[in-house]
Amino acid sequence: MSDDENLTVKQQREKRRAEKVAALKKKQRAEKIRNRVTVIGSIAAGAGVLSLIVAVVITSGTPPVDPSTIEVEGVQEIEGLEAFHVESVVDYEQTPPAGGPHNPTWLNCGVYEETQQNENAVHSLEHGAVWVTYDPDQVSGGDLDALRGKMPSNYFILSPFPGLEAPVVASAWGAQVTLDSVDDPRLGNFIVKFRLAESAPEPGALCSQALDGPGKVS
Repeated sequence: MSDDENLTVKQQREKRRAEKVAALKKKQRAEKIRNRVTVIGSIAAGAGVLSLIVAVVITSGTPPVDPSTIEVEGVQEIEGLEAFHVESVVDYEQTPPAGGPHNPTWLNCGVYEETQQNENAVHSLEHGAVWVTYDPDQVSGGDLDALRGKMPSNYFILSPFPGLEAPVVASAWGAQVTLDSVDDPRLGNFIVKFRLAESAPEPGALCSQALDGPGKVS
């Protein structure tokens, strides 16, 4: 009798899921490094230290900065988040949420000009996405264009979130920071540190081929 035959149906399902996630992680690893360099470049004008890092990477070919060494002032880290699926609306402790129970369907990553359902966006956080939300009463016009220009090529969601306590809030699974403006250099640091981070339950799992929320721009 094979080892798989000795496992319960639930254990076999969990094993297959783990194998799938491991394969996705391997496929995403090279892209993850490449995209981190892109993110660093996009915010270099507002952060001298990261600008220096980009220069070193380009001129010497050395690997990008280790995300674990990046310190982001003011980050709230949330422990003990449960990653299970629910069909109902969830009363999250954080606004916007930064993890927890979520809808079985994830929100496709990208830029949105309308508010999104929390439970779908949280599923994307489980896959390693960063969710950047902004108060449309405080961020619009040229500021909004600048904010869109700071987003990486994938594994991010940008959407309005009326009533925020700050102009911009960046959230990842188990981490969140409120930002003073679209030019706050902590935004780039947060993206580099937490996008596709191992602290997410399923980093590198799909952030596409699921739900396009209302008002998707790209």
